[in-house]
Amino acid sequence: MNDHLRSPDAHLDPVVAEAYDSSHSGHFAPTEIDAAIAVLAELAGSGPAVEFAVGTGRLAIPLAQSGVEVHGIDFSEPMLDEMRKKPGAEQITLTNGDMAATSAGVEASLVYLVFNTIMNLRSQELQVACFRNAAAHLAPGGHFLIETMVPELRLLPPGETIRPFDVSTEHVGFDEYIDLVNQILISHHCFIDGDRVRRSSPAFRYVWPAELDLMAQMAGMELVSRWSDWQRTPFTGESAAHVSIWRKH
Repeated sequence: MNDHLRSPDAHLDPVVAEAYDSSHSGHFAPTEIDAAIAVLAELAGSGPAVEFAVGTGRLAIPLAQSGVEVHGIDFSEPMLDEMRKKPGAEQITLTNGDMAATSAGVEASLVYLVFNTIMNLRSQELQVACFRNAAAHLAPGGHFLIETMVPELRLLPPGETIRPFDVSTEHVGFDEYIDLVNQILISHHCFIDGDRVRRSSPAFRYVWPAELDLMAQMAGMELVSRWSDWQRTPFTGESAAHVSIWRKH
């Protein structure tokens, strides 16, 4: 387990950054992008928005094209380099840095962190720091949005630690819950491109919705909405993921 936690984040690898969009092509579907942008633009209003872990600009670029002033923070320069190649990236102010500590230098109406990336912070301490950094960016009444999975421990048979989440001709993925005390999982991926296979097994710290609410409270924010998806489907005990929104006091 410790070896996994000591391993550098895979997104620092230029090979991973170059393949990122094609490896996650399903999340670039227009229906998903359009639903997410509708929510983000509504929350941003006339004020700036800051995306933590902006990556290759999957949401930041269309949000900026909708008329929102967007600032992005990412600690991976290779990911930012991939973003800079895209039309529209020039509209976004980018900062290379850690989302748990780096400032974009603006007072925002919205900070958002999507696609499970809160889990890239591999300790509770770092996740708490991320909430505090979000609150530090926000004007009073501003919102912090997170999109992330719900841990699937309840779906594991007794004694099992592995949960498949995607099996297709292009990708095989399964999560291995290796440390229930510190909430660490290893997300194993095999990306298949013809006769080539790229393997990756990054470590993450999974986090429960109620735990995120407590982190928000510690940072001076309160929950205002929680849905199962960007289409605002009601969140229930059966939901596999959530989009949660907290407002700064």
